[in-house]
Amino acid sequence: MTLFSDPTCPYCHRVRMVIAEKRVNIEIVEVDAHALPDELIDCNPYGTVPTLVDRDLRLYESLIVMEYLDERFPHPPLLPVDPVGRANARLFIYRVDRDWYDRMRIIRTGDAAAADQARKELIESLVAVAPIFAANRFFMSDEFSLVDCCVAPLLWRLPVLELELPAAASPVTEYAARIFEWPSFRSSLTEAERDMVTGLA
Repeated sequence: MTLFSDPTCPYCHRVRMVIAEKRVNIEIVEVDAHALPDELIDCNPYGTVPTLVDRDLRLYESLIVMEYLDERFPHPPLLPVDPVGRANARLFIYRVDRDWYDRMRIIRTGDAAAADQARKELIESLVAVAPIFAANRFFMSDEFSLVDCCVAPLLWRLPVLELELPAAASPVTEYAARIFEWPSFRSSLTEAERDMVTGLA
């Protein structure tokens, strides 16, 4: 089993968190998302990362890869066992992608005015949901889940997005401190990702 992963891509980072949490032996091949090898292009018609190759199976789109790994390696489970819980977790992930990852993309690729507006909206959104981060040990749960695997890479990148959370978002900051110490988060970091935050032990 092989994962093609860009060392700075947040979508790849969340898949690597799942791999680390599952403690499975998967070869991780670092690639440049802007200069992909022919081997990857041959097995992914969209030419994107992350891409997982498992014998004859080729998977892309981070959430599909994450859910496949969760089902293929069921322990520890990273989605609730009941249908309602699983649906809610998927909905949380959808909202994280739509509300936060979309703004991160604009900050990284948009013009200056669009990036500044996206920064403002992202901060406002994180402040608005701050009480949710205070309610449980992990995001909307007392158990580490796929949702945390999606939230943590974005929070880790706030410094490179030139975002500083205000005091009103202190529950988010406290959650981030907890999740950044989580073993699978720390072991999922690439050297390039460690360099995003100075002073990481």
